[in-house]
Amino acid sequence: MLVLTFIIGLLLNAMGYVPPGNINLTLAQLTINRGMRQAWGFILAFSCIEVFFTFGMMRLARWVSSDVDIDKIKVGAFQLSFLVDVFMVVLLLTMATLAWINRNKSIEPKTATDSRKGSVLYGVILGVLNPVQIPFWLFFGNYVILHEWVNTDYLSLVVFSFGSGFGSMLALYGYAHFAQYIQEKFALSSRLINKCISIFLYCLALYLIVKQVLIYLG
Repeated sequence: MLVLTFIIGLLLNAMGYVPPGNINLTLAQLTINRGMRQAWGFILAFSCIEVFFTFGMMRLARWVSSDVDIDKIKVGAFQLSFLVDVFMVVLLLTMATLAWINRNKSIEPKTATDSRKGSVLYGVILGVLNPVQIPFWLFFGNYVILHEWVNTDYLSLVVFSFGSGFGSMLALYGYAHFAQYIQEKFALSSRLINKCISIFLYCLALYLIVKQVLIYLG
């Protein structure tokens, strides 16, 4: 049962990072600018944070009943989904702007050690500032618990959380490896790829803004 719990956590979180988003696109940019070694520092740090985050959210999901509409959960006067979208818009715009400003710059750290430390710190920061995972785990965490796919004792949740961490690690490694492969295979410049990633992040931010406007008008 614990092996199945681990696999469910791994697959569930891996699927969550398949769609392009701020995390995997930022990792792709980091891989292109600094190489695979620094990308691994980011991946490992981010995945470690994901283990603790998943455990906390799964504990919270135990208290969410099946008839709760995630989109109607409120924090103060605002819906949780609205606050998450606002935070993500600010984060995406900030990251897209920084990527655009630095599109022509070649990031050359002073030493390999400094570079790894910077990548690890970057992974920790984005692991903490990842609010889109809150509704994700409230919904899917509640789903797997209600369908009794995962037990709610401490050991099972710990195993599930480690599976989640490995899932994010595999998915992010796939993005990093793919970014490196694309650059080498098609001889694309870092400048072009950085610009594309920046534009895509801007588009994601625009999508969230349009989504909230349509909700407001509707």
